[in-house]
Amino acid sequence: MCLNLSPLMESNGSRPSKRRYCEKITKIKQQEGPDLHVYGSSNLLQTLLKHDLVDAFWLKIFPITLGRGKRLFADGTIPAAFKVTESTVTSKGVIIVNYERAGAVPTGSL
Repeated sequence: MCLNLSPLMESNGSRPSKRRYCEKITKIKQQEGPDLHVYGSSNLLQTLLKHDLVDAFWLKIFPITLGRGKRLFADGTIPAAFKVTESTVTSKGVIIVNYERAGAVPTGSL
């Protein structure tokens, strides 16, 4: 399921502020229902990271470079620990890995 942003829109059809997005997503996360997924919206992802609303990542790492791109973990991202719960490497060298929240950031040696 992809995150449908229409329920997050304001009653007058306008886009809510980042704060209102986070309030609405927090409320949705507290309800029963399917997981929320975000595909290809780095701006929304940055907002969710800054407000501690990300529980898991599915990352695909491709063995190519195309120059500059958007940073996944930009300024304002809170420290958080994640653990690998699933991973695979395709025959073309694409690494697919699932990271889920693992609590506070451990200190000491990795």
